[in-house]
Amino acid sequence: MRRKITNPVKLGSLVIGGGAPVTVQSMTKTDTRDVRSTVAQIQQLEKAGCEIIRAAVLDYEAAEALGKIRQQISIPLVADIHFDYRLALTAIEQGVDGLRINPGNIGSEIGVKKLVQAAKSAEIPIRIGVNSGSVEKDLLDKYKKPTAKALLESALRHAGLLEKYGFDDVVLSLKATDVQTTVEANRMASSRTEYPLHIGVTEAGPYSSGTVKSAVGIGTLLYLGIGDTIRVSLTGNPLEEVRVGWSILTSLGLRRKGPEIISCPTCGRCQIDVMGIVEKVTALTEDMKVPMKIAVMGCVVNGPGEAREADVGVAGGKGSGVLFSKGEIIRKVPEENLCDALLDEIKNLAESDGKKPLE
Repeated sequence: MRRKITNPVKLGSLVIGGGAPVTVQSMTKTDTRDVRSTVAQIQQLEKAGCEIIRAAVLDYEAAEALGKIRQQISIPLVADIHFDYRLALTAIEQGVDGLRINPGNIGSEIGVKKLVQAAKSAEIPIRIGVNSGSVEKDLLDKYKKPTAKALLESALRHAGLLEKYGFDDVVLSLKATDVQTTVEANRMASSRTEYPLHIGVTEAGPYSSGTVKSAVGIGTLLYLGIGDTIRVSLTGNPLEEVRVGWSILTSLGLRRKGPEIISCPTCGRCQIDVMGIVEKVTALTEDMKVPMKIAVMGCVVNGPGEAREADVGVAGGKGSGVLFSKGEIIRKVPEENLCDALLDEIKNLAESDGKKPLE
C-alpha cells in the first residue's frame, strides 16, 4: 500500500493527514447535556483506543456542556453541528478542538462565514461531512439520487465556500450507506483534492452486518492508500466501533494496538476446546496495550506452523497442546492447563519489554 500524502490538519494534539498514522475515532451515544454520562463514556472509549471523539450538539445547553466535557477528557473533542451555525460559535467558545458541519443543512452563507471566522480565530479545523441522507436538494434534482458524484460535488462546493473566506484547515468526509458509493466517492475525492479524508460507511447497521460493510468499505479505501482517519458506524455500544476500527488497521498492517488473535475455525480433527480458550484469552487481553500476535490452533495440520509464526501460541493435540513462544516449543501442556499456560506466557513476554499487560 502506498498512502496518499494529504495536507496535514492539526486537531488538538493530533495531526490528521500529512503522512501521520491513520487515527481511530468514534461518536458519543449519550445525551451531550448529561456531562457525567458523556465523560464516563468518552473515558471508556479512550481506554479502548479511541483517539478522537465527536459529540452531537442538539441545542445551546449541549453546546455549553462541551466546555465541562473537554476539561475531563484527554483526546480531541469535535462538536457535531447541524441546522444552526450559532451552535458552532458557542462550541468554539467552549474550547472544542474541531467542528463537523454538514453542507446540506448548516444554513446560509452568511452563517457559514461567521462560523469560519470564529474557527480561524480559534485555530481549529472544520470537517465537512457529506452523507447520502442529507445531500442538498439541488444536487438530488441534478443526479436524481445521492450518487458518488453528488457527494463529491457537495463536498467540493462547500470546501470552496470555506476557501472563499480564506479557510483551508479542512477535513472532508463522503459517506453513503452502501460500500460501492462510498468507495467511488472517496476515490474521486482523493484524485481531486489534497484535503485529508475521514472515511467510513455511514449508518452501517448492527454489529454483525455493520462490521462487514465497514471492513469492506474502509479496508478497500485504505488498501488503495486513501483515508487519514476512520470511524466505524455501528448501532450499539461505541466501544465496538473502536475495536473494529483497530482490527481493520491491524489487518492491513497500518497500525498495531494490543493483541491480534489468530485462531482456527475448528473441524472434526480438533480435540481441544479452541472456542473456550479463544473466548477467555480475548476477554482477558481486551484492554492490553502491548502489540502481540497470539495463535490458538486446534490440530496438527496448520497448528504448529501458525503457532510458531506468532509471538506466542498453542497447537492442540488429543487432550493436550504444545505451547510456543517466539518460534520455539516451550512445553507440552494438558488441555485443562492450556489456557492458563498461554496467558502466563503472554504476560511474561509483555513484561520482558517492561510493560504490564494484564492489570
